[in-house]
Amino acid sequence: MRINHNIAALNTHRQLGSATNAQMKSMEKLSSGLRINKAGDDAAGLAISEKMRAQVRGLDQASRNAQDSISMIQTAEGALNETHDILQRMRELAVQAGNDTNTGSDRGEIQKEINQLTSEINRIGNTTEFNGQKLLSATDGAVTGGSPGVPGTPGVDATTFASATDMTPGGGNTASGQVTVNGTFDGAANTTITFEKTDTGWSIDGGANDVVLVGSTFTTNGLTFDVSAAVGDAVEGDSWTVDLTAAVAAVPGTPATGGSSSFSTQIGANENQTMTLEFSDMRASALGLTGSAGDAGYTDGDTVTDGTNNSANEAALDVSNATNAGNAVTAINNAIEAVSAERSKLGANQNRLEHTINNLNTSSENLTAAESRIRDVDMAKEMMEQTKNSILAQASQAMLAQSNQMPQGVLQLLR
Repeated sequence: MRINHNIAALNTHRQLGSATNAQMKSMEKLSSGLRINKAGDDAAGLAISEKMRAQVRGLDQASRNAQDSISMIQTAEGALNETHDILQRMRELAVQAGNDTNTGSDRGEIQKEINQLTSEINRIGNTTEFNGQKLLSATDGAVTGGSPGVPGTPGVDATTFASATDMTPGGGNTASGQVTVNGTFDGAANTTITFEKTDTGWSIDGGANDVVLVGSTFTTNGLTFDVSAAVGDAVEGDSWTVDLTAAVAAVPGTPATGGSSSFSTQIGANENQTMTLEFSDMRASALGLTGSAGDAGYTDGDTVTDGTNNSANEAALDVSNATNAGNAVTAINNAIEAVSAERSKLGANQNRLEHTINNLNTSSENLTAAESRIRDVDMAKEMMEQTKNSILAQASQAMLAQSNQMPQGVLQLLR
């Protein structure tokens, strides 16, 4: 018998320590509800679950982002609803002005309302904001510029110019540049004009045709031609004839095109998972409702403000006579179609974002379930483990007490 080392007690003590540690771990899991409370519990599982947690939180935030974007769209679309109502009233007024039962004074009163309604369209475009960012004026976000448009050029009936300006050749035997014909249109006696190559440039004359027309621009002072050599170099004596009847025919204008503002919205948990919301310029000029004072189809003076002050800086559609009123109806029709197209685009984006939100929420739910299976504890199973470990710890304590009594048997030998 040995008393210096109680092997039975040592063994029992070790088992008691293991049972106690196991019981403590079970109690930690039961109290937190987590299977993994520290990296030592499951190192790989911890890394996987943290990635899943990042995705879940990203998806939840992306869902909120999409909802904010829907709110932005609804703000713009609600403003355009009022713009539509204004345009319908303007069209009604233009149709009314087209009737010659109206006097000039009557049409003047109609013009006043059109001026004010056009200014209100500007106000809506200039002041509609979401979180301090303008939506309908192409000034905030990523801005893409538009075009102010080009007014139409009226045709000229007479065809003879009074004078012309010589043009210096571009160099060598070739010629390139401009010649401008100025003066008055004095009847239809001549319908063509001829440019001839001389030793100093181009002049008006007759002869063979060996150069080509690159382009022409009619101005109030005359007709400007860009000319250059055709096949081969133009030499002295070569000439070119152009029919002025066609050259000074009426030129149709081009409508104004508004710019747009683009806003990127993050609709995913990771980089580059975005979509772009584009809001077009919906002010009067972009809709073709205003132009420069004196241009064909617009008032002689500025009658439209930007809607935020009383300073007129644009000319409204003119309804002072039946012809202009008819043109105004067409222009307003085009504006109505432009606003309809914009609202349709915004509505399509809103519907897309609603599906995006549903998908994000579903993905978040599924990832949360996957993360839960890794990270969360099975309470019923862990209670079984805790009960087992508790019983083992109590049994170990009892056996340790028994093993401590074993060395006392040596005392019986001393009696």
